[in-house]
Amino acid sequence: MTRNVTIKDIAREAGVSISTVSRILNNAPLVRGEKRQKVLDVIEQMGYEPNASAQGLVRGRSMTVGVLTQDIASPFYSEVSRGIDVGFSGTGYQPIFVNGHWEAQDEASAVAALIRRQVDGLIILGGRLPEQQLHALSERFPLILIGRDVPGLEHCCLRVDDLEGAYLATRHLLDLGHRRIAHLAGIASHKDAMERFEGYRKALSEAGIPFDPELVYEGEFNEPSGILAVERWVSSGIHFSAIFAANDQMAYGARLALYRRGIRVPEDVSLVGYDDLPASRFALPPMTSVHQPLFEMGEIAAQTLLTRLQNNESEMSPVSVTLMVRESTRYHRR
Repeated sequence: MTRNVTIKDIAREAGVSISTVSRILNNAPLVRGEKRQKVLDVIEQMGYEPNASAQGLVRGRSMTVGVLTQDIASPFYSEVSRGIDVGFSGTGYQPIFVNGHWEAQDEASAVAALIRRQVDGLIILGGRLPEQQLHALSERFPLILIGRDVPGLEHCCLRVDDLEGAYLATRHLLDLGHRRIAHLAGIASHKDAMERFEGYRKALSEAGIPFDPELVYEGEFNEPSGILAVERWVSSGIHFSAIFAANDQMAYGARLALYRRGIRVPEDVSLVGYDDLPASRFALPPMTSVHQPLFEMGEIAAQTLLTRLQNNESEMSPVSVTLMVRESTRYHRR
């Protein structure tokens, strides 16, 4: 078994004191010239790798960052989490991922566990933690929020223009001649769901289309609620020629329910999702969806938190969205 190289080994090989090696590793300006270069050469030759945990303890840090997601199995959260993981890669910081299950009590327990682990900062994805608790957390740690818009914590929030995204999706269907556009909404208490609903209504209003509450179903951002929405509309005899779903997972469920009912996409009903998950490009047919740069959002969150851990301020600009038009939508033939 190969023994790990230590600072003591480096000092002995270079013919210097352990404190000299330590100063060079910490980029102290006190050691210069040939001595510094000799130590660096020995470090490279012996393959020495600093112990991030030990360095963190010296600096009074754990070198860990807590990440609260809602559903680790969700493709939405997995893409954002993947971006966070890559954002911290090679920095010495290790993200610790925990699951909140969309329950405020579970989220609070998960955050408490992260605090006990003495994390240096927090990234929170969505969720239902009270705003008062988020304010309290922001006073203890550098904090980044994704999918939340909290008054007084605007500098912590990575914003996505969900209203514009939903407007683009609904406008696309209107431009294709659809007038009876059903909306598979998200959970009403969630900021992103509310903004997507408002974007849907804004597009209808501009086109002079009266809002019909019968065409709106509040889902739960998962596939089963997409199935239930279509079953309700079809069983109730509610006519629609298009569906705009507030996320791709509900759109997948709606697509399955339409298939089981013998309703073709896009020949009979056009379908638009939101998030543009990787699977949407390979659905049958490939699905039109509002693209959120989920991976990049995770990277931005990680990079911003790293900057703030170094006591530097960093602004986060709103993330823009685009509509990816594919084969699940077509002109409405009346």
